[in-house]
Amino acid sequence: MKHYWFLDNAWLIPLIPAISYFVILLFGKRFGERAAWIGLASIGSAWVLACGTVVQWISHVNASEHGGEPGGEHGAVETIRAFGRSIKLAAEGASAGGEGHASFVANPIIHSTTWFQNNGFKLDVGIHIDGLAVMMLFVVTTISLLVHFYSTEYLKGDRRFNHYFAALSLFSASMLFLVVASNTLQLLVGWELVGLCSFMLIGHWWEEKPNSNAALKAFLTTRTGDIGLLAGVIMTFFVVQRYTGTGSFDITQVNQAAIGLSLDGNSKSLLFWCAAALLLAIIGKSGQFPLHTWLPDAMAGPTPVSALIHAATMVVAGVYLGARVYPIFHEGLNIGDGGINLMAAVGGATLLVGAGLAFVQNDIKKVLAYSTISQLGYMVMGLGVGAWSAAIFHLFTHAFFKANLFLGAGSVSHSGAHHSFDMKNDMGGLRKFMPKTFATFMIGTAALIGVPLTAGFFSKDEILATASANEYTFFKYVGLLGAVMTAAYMTRCVYLTFFGEYRGGHADHGDAHDSHAAHTADGDDHGHDHGHAASNDHGHDANGGPHESNFPILGPLYFLSFMSIFAGWIFAPMLHHIFHWEIFEKFPLWVDPHVGSRGFPILEHPEFAWIDPILATAAGVVGVTLAYLFYWRKAYGQNITERNGALGAGKKLLVNKYYLDVLYTDVIVGATKGPIAQAAYWVNQNVIDNVLRYTGKGAAGAAKFVYKYIDQKGVDGIYNGSAAGTSALGGLSSKLQTGRLQYYALLVLFLLSAVAFAVVITN
Repeated sequence: MKHYWFLDNAWLIPLIPAISYFVILLFGKRFGERAAWIGLASIGSAWVLACGTVVQWISHVNASEHGGEPGGEHGAVETIRAFGRSIKLAAEGASAGGEGHASFVANPIIHSTTWFQNNGFKLDVGIHIDGLAVMMLFVVTTISLLVHFYSTEYLKGDRRFNHYFAALSLFSASMLFLVVASNTLQLLVGWELVGLCSFMLIGHWWEEKPNSNAALKAFLTTRTGDIGLLAGVIMTFFVVQRYTGTGSFDITQVNQAAIGLSLDGNSKSLLFWCAAALLLAIIGKSGQFPLHTWLPDAMAGPTPVSALIHAATMVVAGVYLGARVYPIFHEGLNIGDGGINLMAAVGGATLLVGAGLAFVQNDIKKVLAYSTISQLGYMVMGLGVGAWSAAIFHLFTHAFFKANLFLGAGSVSHSGAHHSFDMKNDMGGLRKFMPKTFATFMIGTAALIGVPLTAGFFSKDEILATASANEYTFFKYVGLLGAVMTAAYMTRCVYLTFFGEYRGGHADHGDAHDSHAAHTADGDDHGHDHGHAASNDHGHDANGGPHESNFPILGPLYFLSFMSIFAGWIFAPMLHHIFHWEIFEKFPLWVDPHVGSRGFPILEHPEFAWIDPILATAAGVVGVTLAYLFYWRKAYGQNITERNGALGAGKKLLVNKYYLDVLYTDVIVGATKGPIAQAAYWVNQNVIDNVLRYTGKGAAGAAKFVYKYIDQKGVDGIYNGSAAGTSALGGLSSKLQTGRLQYYALLVLFLLSAVAFAVVITN
């Protein structure tokens, strides 16, 4: 097989921003705010490499499809030519017709080296590059590059400007490392690094307690799911061991083992528990019900971070995990059988829960956060109903239109609302002052709602069509209901932000923009970005009024708006049905795992039927119409929730977030924290203090004993006795010294006689 430089060296893509992290951390102070350009240059380089992998992967798939590899000495030229041919040539395997996989194999590019081996077990580390990884590399680097560029203006003057860009580089590197991982242990490392970086960035302005609380909440809640990932990684090792006789963490072997054991009744239980553990990881990281509560609070971080977390990193890591080891879920949860399964149920519930909560938010970022939860529910539900390609395509399109909306919200706050995100009190009528931001925000909204010909329309429609084709009819209607709700809450969001009268009166805001008008009663709803060093006219004109943002903020919005429309055209069965252009069906060809039945489940793409886009469009129209009548036309009167008991109770339930925060914080944590604190206090007073007290008394008694009996009577007695003996011997010897010679001679004679007598006796 031909070697492709960009694919073979994809390990450079996470390495470059990782190096940037250390460079900014070590030398950032020397460069000042120019250090941001180190991060921008590094992620820009990674983006160029990622684009190279896209071109070469398409060339590889095209060559595999047509039975050969591009050859010749000019590999780069051949790659570009093959890429052009792949746009023009027919892609039979990508045509929607229920044919499943194309009848060819496009092997992933895998390079690894041995990390260590012991007693026959060998652990390799390396890269696994296929269509899924290439798509993710492009998405992550693209969104991260735009966020870096946007942040140079948005975070200008921030008190930890360089720290922010260092963390942003590490965040991107961690997600990219996770994407290229060739085994589940590497994936676990990237997974944990992503969680750590999100903790740093969510708590970027940690001096304010709500921000640090939000960072801790995100960290600890996702750790709950990470227990599932750790357990799943361990269990998948034994899945491979049961299938091959030797355990392995290699992702390819894990997937092959899951497919191979699918017919073994004795192994179904192991596959189920593997799937359940890994699903817990997805629930935690991707904000699925009921562990979604951390995700809206993550809005405490800077808005560009919110865009990166909600569009391309962190939350989509869980969906990526589900797609990467999909055979575990497909076989363990019997996804191919239709009906209801655990993964589809979690995704469907999350879809509706997130959409419901978006209705009662006054903070524009909170609306988008709950929207993200709902759209992640779409993706997980898609995986659960067998719509692998559609779910991944929705991840792809969602990254662009959701980043567009978050960065658009940042533009509105930065230049139109004095750094507030409170739609109800600080916005309104901004389309007059910010027409360009308004236009881009409307494009992102249209894609999110699913307006025909936008990116979100095609990705949502494919999920619903596949759910119906795979006998998951119930979840098709869940998706349609979610589409109605999405259209309604986004219409409300647009109305409160851009229509009506401007309510942002700059005279009400102080120099630091720290008025918390958007906070709810529980103090959890943060209405402002903080940390800006500028004065009260930062981001505004000389009179303090709202006006359009400048190019570093608008530039990314233009690109994202373009992608929010046209990114969906590479998987548009409706357009393919009308025009018969193969470009409208390329996404499955480029991204689907063409590895055969032993490595991946057969992915079916449903036959196009007009009823599917018609129903999806009708759902959006219903949602927009209901919201229009309620907010623009006031058709239902004012304060309807106060006059209607059932609606009032429903609103109260939503405002209190289904009481899940109360359950977690007050009941579970409170009930646990209180008794533990009391028990710790009792142990401190009655065990630790007594141990110290009696240890002190024992030490004092021991000291007295040592002093009296060992020191005074023992040690001192020995020295005193020795001195007395020496004195006595000295007195005795003094008596022998008489000074008379005859006495000394008689003494010598006596001693000699004694010696002679002893000699005689011994002989």
